[in-house]
Amino acid sequence: QVTGYLDDCTCDVETIDAFNNYKLFPRLNQLLESDYFRYYKVNLQKPCPFWDDNSHCGMRDCAVQPCSSHEVPDGIRAGSYKYSEEANNLAEECEEAKRLGAVDDSLSKETRQAVLQWAQHDDSSDSFCEADDIHSPDAEYVDLLLNPERYTGYKGPDAWKIWNSIYEENCFKPQNVKRPLASGRGESFIYVTKWVSRVCVEKRAFYRLISGLHASINIHLSARYLLQDTWSEKKWGPNVTEFQQRFDEVLTSGEGPRRLKNLYFLYLIELRALSKVLPFFERPGFQLYTGNGSQDAEMKDLLLEILHLAKSFPLHFDENSFFAGNKKEAAKLKEEFRLHFKNISKIMDCVGCFKCRLWGKLQTQGLGTALKILFSENLIEKMPESGPSYGFQLTRQEIVALFNAFGR
Repeated sequence: QVTGYLDDCTCDVETIDAFNNYKLFPRLNQLLESDYFRYYKVNLQKPCPFWDDNSHCGMRDCAVQPCSSHEVPDGIRAGSYKYSEEANNLAEECEEAKRLGAVDDSLSKETRQAVLQWAQHDDSSDSFCEADDIHSPDAEYVDLLLNPERYTGYKGPDAWKIWNSIYEENCFKPQNVKRPLASGRGESFIYVTKWVSRVCVEKRAFYRLISGLHASINIHLSARYLLQDTWSEKKWGPNVTEFQQRFDEVLTSGEGPRRLKNLYFLYLIELRALSKVLPFFERPGFQLYTGNGSQDAEMKDLLLEILHLAKSFPLHFDENSFFAGNKKEAAKLKEEFRLHFKNISKIMDCVGCFKCRLWGKLQTQGLGTALKILFSENLIEKMPESGPSYGFQLTRQEIVALFNAFGR
């Protein structure tokens, strides 16, 4: 049922599918497997700033303990981690979530060296996300390829609370509109849909981006579901029933296809950002620095190929419709956008499962970086071809998050 034109856009689903599946995604996938893009630094120990987090698996003792690289081989299973005695005494449910959601942060000595050098290439700048303090002793590099986004057993009231607070507090919603995630899953969506059609294009876009992000995460959890868990093997794969519960037109009172269209909307916004940020990456001084000269040059060529491809897309979203009215009003709305989004990035520190937290933080930062690019168009156009790019900067963290979020 997901076909044809997308609201607020001149683009249609079929054009995006053909462009993404045959041209862009195979190249992007290759890029994301390279050393520069696979390691993401994240602090998974930050406390939740909004409520006391009592869920066992959000506690420090329930975290996967860091392992030195000589202890554990690459591609380790969560089962080989050594837990503290206290952690072992926690409830079985917590043990299961730990086993399913373990984050593998074993890096070779060489990689750690290269990674320290990357840090010197980072610049700080104003952003749409609450940045992790990557210099904190709690911040660690994670290999995203060894920690794929998939179903971890994290569900129920804790997971609902996260999405409820994201929609309730951050979607410019009038008080009389019911939250889109009442636990009944059904009729409250009708109210939301009516409300969305009445608000201005900017606020509607904000809601659709959050809905698209939510759809994206739910698709990944359904596509890599734990289908079989026995002593001899673990089997992950597509769970069609889980997917239908979230997206089937009948089961969701007509809301499912709309959620999927919001995913396409999110794709268009991030694609537009990639097409706009090309001058930043084209400068000769910009390097995807890992310490491996020939691979770095090869990956920069591939990166530029992807960005030129993004620019060639025929039906881009027209972001000029955003904030086009009264300048004072527009500036106020833009700042509201930024603060709402910053709040959402903080909520990610309340996610009880560490693997879900990792991917939630990464995708939120990626979308925040895309918005930062779209709102910095003038600064990007004024960048000198060589020397520092005054006024507009992207840190390595933002670059890795932007491309991995788009890859998702």
